Amino acid sequence: MRIACNFGLIAVSSTSLLHRSSPLWAGISLTVVFAVLARLLKGVTWPGAVAGGIVCFLLYTSAGLGGFALLVCVFLWAWITTRLGYPQKLRLGTAEKREGRTASQVLANLGVAAVCAALFILYRREMLSLAMVAALSEAAADTVSSEFGQAQSRQARLITTWEIVPAGTDGGITLTGTLAGITAAVVVSLVGRLSALISWKWMAISVISAVLGMTADSFLGAWLEGRRWFNNDAVNFSGTLVAAAIASLIA
Repeated sequence: MRIACNFGLIAVSSTSLLHRSSPLWAGISLTVVFAVLARLLKGVTWPGAVAGGIVCFLLYTSAGLGGFALLVCVFLWAWITTRLGYPQKLRLGTAEKREGRTASQVLANLGVAAVCAALFILYRREMLSLAMVAALSEAAADTVSSEFGQAQSRQARLITTWEIVPAGTDGGITLTGTLAGITAAVVVSLVGRLSALISWKWMAISVISAVLGMTADSFLGAWLEGRRWFNNDAVNFSGTLVAAAIASLIA
């Protein structure tokens, strides 16, 4: 976890992060490098790398290096925690495929942020920047809470009934996983603040919205995914959408 935090903060502090007028070639170059590295690290499949590259380009075009730093931070959180406790996740049957996340999984987690970034390019409204940061913070929080909880615990509590269920059950939460998810939300939101994408006051809104989105994700997992009305991608997308919507309403 410290690796993800340090990497994100280093990326932010290295230079001014609001280069919205940066040349097109710079965005394309960063996009290609990020997509290829993500694939080589087996964080995503090749289609997933393409989807991630599109998101990367939109974030960089709308928010400069700050947007890119946010994406790198979210990716590192997911990459590290997915591999944490992998043997136990295999036994539980919840381990991520070794070839990485698919395009649908990438868009489920980053699609809302990408839409916010695209709208920001068109309208330049600061509230869209907040919604983007909140959505990315929720994506990191949800992934970390799930992956870390499964790595550290064999049992979880179903968020709707509080009954004990095996770790990895749809809608199951753990204390360690929840705390890890909140930490991830704080780190990603802090990167957004240090990038000057949001203010300190809005950073608090981003964290709160991300945590509420993560909680909504668990409820939807228990109610809808558990009944096979939603799949995991739909639940993840909904969680980021909730976070972005709450952040916009509070702001």
